[in-house]
Amino acid sequence: MVEHRISSGGRHAERIAVFFDMDGTLLDSEKLWSVGLHDLALRYGARLDPVTRSHITGTSLETAMRILHCGIGQPNRDINESAAWLSRRMEELFLTRLRWQSGAERLVRAVQGAGIPTALVTTTRRHLVEPALRWMALERRFDVVVTGDDVIHPKPHPAPYSLAAERIALDVGSCVALEDSRVGVESAGAAGCHVVLVRDDQDGTPWDDQGNELAEDVVMVPSLLEVDVPLLRRIAGRTAAVRARP
Repeated sequence: MVEHRISSGGRHAERIAVFFDMDGTLLDSEKLWSVGLHDLALRYGARLDPVTRSHITGTSLETAMRILHCGIGQPNRDINESAAWLSRRMEELFLTRLRWQSGAERLVRAVQGAGIPTALVTTTRRHLVEPALRWMALERRFDVVVTGDDVIHPKPHPAPYSLAAERIALDVGSCVALEDSRVGVESAGAAGCHVVLVRDDQDGTPWDDQGNELAEDVVMVPSLLEVDVPLLRRIAGRTAAVRARP
């Protein structure tokens, strides 16, 4: 099990924590998932349309396969077979083409340098998370890592973020989650975290125009370049967040 805990003695004086989603938030890996998903669709003699692709973002591997199968008009395909093929393809892509999102490495190092505990909370399976962690090459790893293998109910269920708060030994209301997807925002919000939505609208479609309702206490930023430690402290310390738009 991929699990990192803070010692009971506590090296962190602050009673807040920052939880990072991985794909699309810290790492520019959603593009790699797009490559893998498109390759899988082509393997089945089909093409993956943009709407179907957008519905897959942030979901578990099994859910993604169901969405893909329906999207290409082949709903009876074997989910496990597709998941296994995609996992192998993603391992290849992760080993050669991972990149940080803009501002991500700086922010993680700044948060850890400030003595604030951190968690990586991702739906991605452990066998892909571990090489990603090695690639990040941080001097100190995340205090807690929650992967898709660690929970029965993945995002948008609150379980991943609830588990992260439990393992990091803090009230979830003192934790700030940074997410880039609808399912991630729903998961973190349902668990009781303060939520920052990192939304760069690369496809040119505003969040609200995609049919996604954003809770009033979610802070929206265009990229992690707009986020720093003082902002995270302010968000964690308030009881009613104010929605921010770039």
